[in-house]
Amino acid sequence: MAKEFKRYLVTSALPYANGPVHIGHLAGVYIPSDIYVRYLRLKGCDVISVCGSDEHGVPITIKARKEGITPQQVVDRYHEIIKKSFEGLGMSFDIYSRTSSATHAVTASDFFRKLYDDGKFIEQTSEQYYDEEAQTFLADRYIVGTCPKCGNDRAYGDQCEKCGSTLSPDELIDPHSAVSGSVPVKRETKHWYLPLDQYETFLREWILDGHKEWKSNVYGQCKSWLDGGLLPRAVSRDLDWGIPVPVEGAEGKVLYVWFDAPIGYISATKDLTPDWEKYWKSEDTKMVHFIGKDNIVFHCIVFPSMLKAHGDYILPENVPANEFLNLEGDKISTSRNWAVWLHEYLEEFAGKEDVLRYVLCANAPETKDNDFTWKDFQARNNSELVAVLGNFVNRALVLTQKYYGGKVPACGELNDYDRATIEEMAAVKGSLENNIENYHFREALKDAMNIARIGNKYLADTEPWKVVKTDPERVKTILNIALQITANTAIAIEPFMPFSAEKILRMLAVEKFSWEQLGATDLIMEGHMIGTPELLFEKIEDDVIQRQLDKLAAAKEANMAAESTQEVEDQKDSISFDDFQKMDIRVSTILSAEKVAKTKKLLKLTVDTGIDQREIVSGIAEHFAPEELVGRQVLVLVNLEPRELKGILSRGMILMAEDASGKLRLLEPNEKTNNGAVVG
Repeated sequence: MAKEFKRYLVTSALPYANGPVHIGHLAGVYIPSDIYVRYLRLKGCDVISVCGSDEHGVPITIKARKEGITPQQVVDRYHEIIKKSFEGLGMSFDIYSRTSSATHAVTASDFFRKLYDDGKFIEQTSEQYYDEEAQTFLADRYIVGTCPKCGNDRAYGDQCEKCGSTLSPDELIDPHSAVSGSVPVKRETKHWYLPLDQYETFLREWILDGHKEWKSNVYGQCKSWLDGGLLPRAVSRDLDWGIPVPVEGAEGKVLYVWFDAPIGYISATKDLTPDWEKYWKSEDTKMVHFIGKDNIVFHCIVFPSMLKAHGDYILPENVPANEFLNLEGDKISTSRNWAVWLHEYLEEFAGKEDVLRYVLCANAPETKDNDFTWKDFQARNNSELVAVLGNFVNRALVLTQKYYGGKVPACGELNDYDRATIEEMAAVKGSLENNIENYHFREALKDAMNIARIGNKYLADTEPWKVVKTDPERVKTILNIALQITANTAIAIEPFMPFSAEKILRMLAVEKFSWEQLGATDLIMEGHMIGTPELLFEKIEDDVIQRQLDKLAAAKEANMAAESTQEVEDQKDSISFDDFQKMDIRVSTILSAEKVAKTKKLLKLTVDTGIDQREIVSGIAEHFAPEELVGRQVLVLVNLEPRELKGILSRGMILMAEDASGKLRLLEPNEKTNNGAVVG
């Protein structure tokens, strides 16, 4: 039997304050969180919703240095943009805080200090890059060099943004400091680490045994991390922007942002209410973290280990993470301006806040990556919001105004069809509740819209505009029922489309209903005067959508122009003809493909080389789905020295080409060729 809770604490991932919010953030985290919180409030639950800006970390210092301003000026700018954007879209956080606040500095410092005093950290000394000219240790992002994977000469010490490879500074070719341009040296530095390996048993029992109800993507990623073995993780770093490490001998060191940021949920709650402890320390509280899939490890592995180590805090009951949302078939990229920015949307689509909320929920990437397109946005608005929800509400209100001067008519004797319609409407409540409480918001939205569909069908079938000529008494009953369904629609859609729900209530001239009233048929009393009917939604024309497509086309063109100016990789050293002839390249067919367990990038391919059938491990899983490779002919270097990768003996290399954007392409014969045909 599910545990009953007295209160709810809902957290939403803290957006990073080095840029605005885009639709990927909204679909992944914030709209699902707001739906859940609004639903709980309608039910009368004790619930608080906390969020805030994540304002520390290296990317902010890099942006500040590029713009010639301070990190504080960077976070002040984006904190306000993000906060205002959230307010404009109706995000109903009880507090939108920030990690540069005085409360947060004290909270994070005290949290670290307790773990330090309790002996929960281990100290390790390691060699890290140091800029002698600037006299500072260099965070990974402050080290640039040539990527060993793709040759990009502007790769960072933690990632190559061209090919997407995760790197370490030691892997870079010709590393140099992004601060001074000088060649860094290695120096010893001491840091504190949280030994995650000591929490593996706890995490296995808590997650793998205790939370099998979690979404499969969350549960699966947690299992993968645990099966791969956890390692100690640094909680401090050498940097001058952040919360100073509160112990002696830690001059020039700050709390690592991954340790600092989730404590922001606690400090935000402290700023919200003096009763903050009952939300964080009582087993009667249900804590739910809403995050994107890139934050699963921090909220399911790292932060719970921190809370467990501290000992005074409850653990999350659920961590519903969504997958990624793409834009017009391409990955959202802030650096390439391939995004729909919330603050721009609110300016260009004033009054259509709920349209975006609706579309992003209806198309949410709940179980797999999904795609936002402007044509789908237009179609859903015109064929669902206008033609279904808006049409029903408008007809019910306009007919009442037309026939009865806006006064709600009496409900007479019900016939079988009336009773069946009412029963169908009332039955939606159970499904709607079940879907919201299990974080199936796409299905829940369908339930809410289904009430409007029921109402639409009821009016279409009963045809009051015809019946009024022959049986005006019957029309009173029909429109009374239609108005009750309209009121129910306002309740059902409020978590998803709060502006539209408020508009319906205003047109009905009634106060907000509670969730418990959903399904009732006495919400609008006989004789009540409704307000003036207005259109709930308006059709979006083609030219409006074309402007958005043109904007994206311009961004794509600018990116292509930038890529075309990039230097082509230098020619490698010359080889002899004899060296070339040693390479045995054969046309081969991929017979099967599957992901290598516990890896993100590796695929195991079985290929027919014409010589034999063999296995090849290739790091292309982020570029190709296994099913799209099977049956394709490729070029294989068959006499490459075999190498064991993740326990698989890889015998050969698939030949690929990489374009300026970092996209990999298979080298394939122009036409079907016999397996084993020699390329030379």
